[in-house]
Amino acid sequence: MLDTAIKTQLNSYLTKLTNAIVITVNTNDSAKSQELLNLAIEIAELSKKIELIQIQDTTQRSPLMSIASKDSSQARVEFAGIPMGHEFTSLVLALLQAGGHPAKEEQAILDQIKDIEGELHFETYISLSCQNCPEVVQALNLMAVLNPNIRHTMIDGALFQEEVEQRNILAVPAVYLNGELFGQGRMTLSDILNKADDGASEKQAAQLANKQNYDVLVVGGGPAGAAAAIYAARKGIRTGVVADRFGGQVSDTMAIENFISVKATEGPKLVSNLEQHVLDYDVDLIKGQRASKLISADLSSSGLIEVELESGATLKSRSIILATGARWREMNVPGEAEYKGKGVAYCPHCDGPLFKGKRVAVIGGGNSGIEAAIDLAGLVEHVTVLEFADTLRADEVLQRKAKSLANVTIIKNALTTEVLGDGTRVNALRYQDRLTDEVHTLELAGVFVQIGLLPNTDFLKGDIELSSHGEIKINDKGQTSMAGVFAAGDATTAPYKQIIIAMGAGATASLAAFDHLIRTPTPKVGDDNTHNVEAPTVEESTKVA
Repeated sequence: MLDTAIKTQLNSYLTKLTNAIVITVNTNDSAKSQELLNLAIEIAELSKKIELIQIQDTTQRSPLMSIASKDSSQARVEFAGIPMGHEFTSLVLALLQAGGHPAKEEQAILDQIKDIEGELHFETYISLSCQNCPEVVQALNLMAVLNPNIRHTMIDGALFQEEVEQRNILAVPAVYLNGELFGQGRMTLSDILNKADDGASEKQAAQLANKQNYDVLVVGGGPAGAAAAIYAARKGIRTGVVADRFGGQVSDTMAIENFISVKATEGPKLVSNLEQHVLDYDVDLIKGQRASKLISADLSSSGLIEVELESGATLKSRSIILATGARWREMNVPGEAEYKGKGVAYCPHCDGPLFKGKRVAVIGGGNSGIEAAIDLAGLVEHVTVLEFADTLRADEVLQRKAKSLANVTIIKNALTTEVLGDGTRVNALRYQDRLTDEVHTLELAGVFVQIGLLPNTDFLKGDIELSSHGEIKINDKGQTSMAGVFAAGDATTAPYKQIIIAMGAGATASLAAFDHLIRTPTPKVGDDNTHNVEAPTVEESTKVA
């Protein structure tokens, strides 16, 4: 089941086990049970510290793999399904963490997990093609490993369709806590802790209040933010990154084939590499925090630029680089909000498998919309693409592919007017022909919205000059309208929203921020712990590259 290369890599990981672990596989007569058992056998053969037990318990889900430390009273991490595809990393981490290998999280986060009280049983429904699901699964697995009061089960929705239907799950990841819906969609470890742990926000704010001031603080953790942080840290100045979720939109991107020097990769893999590269330097990475306000140095009491966070904390820095990226644009029609997660979806890779054999629509005829239609065509009964304009904006090669598929219909000049449903899930979509004004109704089970992105700049309104589209206005060095504040990436007016362009823009903004620092005297604000970057003389400043 595992090829030689994967076995070799897994074997090297398993040498890091410090404690013996037990893998228990609950099987039935199905082919998937045998597949899971074979996977467990191959893993157990790679380490003497792994014991394998096979059971047949009809009171539990099957196939089911449980992982526990050998000295644990019970297994608290379970995989109901075959943890391959995107979830293979979740399996490897679960093995390592159950075997005593330390997690790469801040000690404060680990302590917070251990302190959670009460019996918590999490169940996460996933699809193996979902790139958002592993982050949730890994976060909950870690919580289960660290806290004996917490148990987590990953459930492959494709294998447990009856449960999916009973719980009306139309979007993944879908997390249940003690039998009740806890959350849907992408969630970070911090998001989960904030919901599961009373007073979590207050604890985080108190911890952040003790942060030293920065020379450069990057707001946002996408490609632009990562590049900016690396370039700043290499200058030897105090650098921080604060982000709601590291990776941004790249985490939701599957195939990446235009990243120069890398023939092909996937978003989650690129994000992992980016984060590791950032952490190779002395960068203070703060995840799970969203900015709510930017205060200029002139208006702040500290004489530094301040970033207020939704948690209530405030971070201070001599310069700021805004790399907040963008989010999916919504249709803003009746029924969209009501049926979000109940048939209205924004990620075809994540949620497409839940609509197998059903009829769906894709809204948008750009590259993302046509790519979504092509991907979905292999899973669903039929895909209808609705494009507002009279022509498609997707690349010609994508258009040709979509038009060659028998179960894909493309309708242009279509104005989507309403999403319809029965109160629990989508069952139709209404659109108007812009040429004839005739209204049509499509009976379907899912609507995938692919109409572009909106910049994450709402918190900057009134403080930073924005374009009519909400983008941060910058010059050729990334300078914004506020002194000491620079910006890069998809949140700015820079044309062509591409990963490689965002990275270059992040580097540009970082170099410009450093140039600003060496030409600006350090503010005299007492013992602020800010690293000093002395301003050079006029003669020296001409030598700055």
